[in-house]
Amino acid sequence: MIKKAVITAAGKGTRQYPGSNAVQKELFPLVDRDGMSKPTIQIIVEEALNAGIEDIAIVVQPGEEVQFKNHFRGLTESERSSFANKPWGIKQSNLLEKARETITYIHQTVQDGFGHAVYCAREWVGDDPFLMMLGDHIYISNKNESCAEQLVNGFEQFGRSIYGVKRTPAELIYLFGTLTGKKIQDNPAAYEVSRIVEKPAVSFARENLETAGLPDDTFLTFFGMHVFTPKIFNILEEHIRQNIREKNEIQLTSAQEVLCQREGVVALEIDGMRLDMGTPLGYLETQITLALHGPFRHDVELTFKRLGG
Repeated sequence: MIKKAVITAAGKGTRQYPGSNAVQKELFPLVDRDGMSKPTIQIIVEEALNAGIEDIAIVVQPGEEVQFKNHFRGLTESERSSFANKPWGIKQSNLLEKARETITYIHQTVQDGFGHAVYCAREWVGDDPFLMMLGDHIYISNKNESCAEQLVNGFEQFGRSIYGVKRTPAELIYLFGTLTGKKIQDNPAAYEVSRIVEKPAVSFARENLETAGLPDDTFLTFFGMHVFTPKIFNILEEHIRQNIREKNEIQLTSAQEVLCQREGVVALEIDGMRLDMGTPLGYLETQITLALHGPFRHDVELTFKRLGG
């Protein structure tokens, strides 16, 4: 049912300055779990494609699609000669060519917030439900089913907008949109969402966002991927026309809360990890975590021991 995905990659990457001066942060390289060096955006695109997505829109600033297009291309004939004895390189080239055919680039001409970036994909999405992913988040599943697959399958079960969520300790909720609701299913746990607040204070969350059944000082926060019905665009359009802003930007979280009231939304606990590579520390944590889930794990552990880690 879900064949389209929108990936937002139009931010300026100020938290990764000056590295983001050289290359868009979504193109920062990482060694993935298969041992291949890839830009972050490729790992995210692969997550979508492996969940059955057939068409992907990447929202970028005007002109920045050039960097992405330069990456998502197969080897030329002359370049292939350099990989005559490197079959893994030919395989990667074919995968890049396949990915290229699925990708459309959409411009966010005005830096007007995350919600506005998603709204820019309205015409491309049309009347279809779609998977929404962040261009600076890597997802690692704890099971054979990928994180994106878990969410897509959840939408097919419930048939309405569904937010991926993760249990998060109180001291970290200032980093995430936080929500609460009534549990409607076990294994995987699913909730009927009743309230959402963007990056709340712990004191506020304790009074207003506790969810029955969770341990003390543990809250449900956004995982970094959602499946939306097109109704989200109607709400975003209202917010843009009425100039409804938070921190001077059109926010997606505000629209998501309205969507809960109008449509009824499900939150699904994702069995996996979200990794935000959008900051220097987050980038390091992302690479270390990928390394510990890949073929170089033993060597990495030996390196840590040698360095006294």
